[in-house]
Amino acid sequence: MTDATAPLELVKIRKEFGGVVAISEFSLTLNGGEVVALVGDNGAGKSTLVKLLCGFYQPTGGRITVDGVDLAGIDIEKWRANLSGAFQDFCKFELIAQESIGVGNIPVMGDAALVGEAAQRAGAAPVVASLSDGLATQLGRTFEGVDLSQGQWQKVALARSQMPRRPLLYVLDEPTASLDAASEYELYTQVIGAARQAASQGAITLLVSHRMSTVRAADLIIVLEGGKIAEIGTHAELMSAARVYAELFTLQSRAYQ
Repeated sequence: MTDATAPLELVKIRKEFGGVVAISEFSLTLNGGEVVALVGDNGAGKSTLVKLLCGFYQPTGGRITVDGVDLAGIDIEKWRANLSGAFQDFCKFELIAQESIGVGNIPVMGDAALVGEAAQRAGAAPVVASLSDGLATQLGRTFEGVDLSQGQWQKVALARSQMPRRPLLYVLDEPTASLDAASEYELYTQVIGAARQAASQGAITLLVSHRMSTVRAADLIIVLEGGKIAEIGTHAELMSAARVYAELFTLQSRAYQ
């Protein structure tokens, strides 16, 4: 498998489902160490692109390469061993807290120190500290454990995503979508911190959101519209361009004034 600074290149990628085009031919290069935001309305193609990069879907046309090697020719298990992430539809593992976080990197899940460090990086340390037996606390009501709030479960999921130390691709796909604005802002502060930590290790961090305010600090922002790249640039560049991104950012900002 390639190293953790290798670029991902998408060359004329196309994806159809039953004749319906979800991703229409576009090319893109994602470089190691970058925090890249992928934004757009529901149905713009964000989740489809993420699933293509993770190997859950194969492109209908074009190719995805990792350091010049076609992703279709890479062993899928080895590829996924180089991925990590947190998603809006995360799993609530009703295990002891150490295991619920540690399954993000099973070979080292028994190392409480490493699990604690992952929780710290993800802002989940206060959640662990609040538990009666810390990392040894049983989570979830199925086994008469402690039931967490939605926000606490999300922080556990984010900590789980921090278990692999040098992923090639770190995906954060709408991990705060179910929260209110105040809770989302708090958690996204931790999300951005986790993204920066991953990027500092050479990872390509892909931050997916339909809310513009949460991704303005990204190195590169890609705006999808109808399965195509509508715009690409930094927050400042896109605001200056006064096109799709600037319009959406301004409209969403007004909603919180």
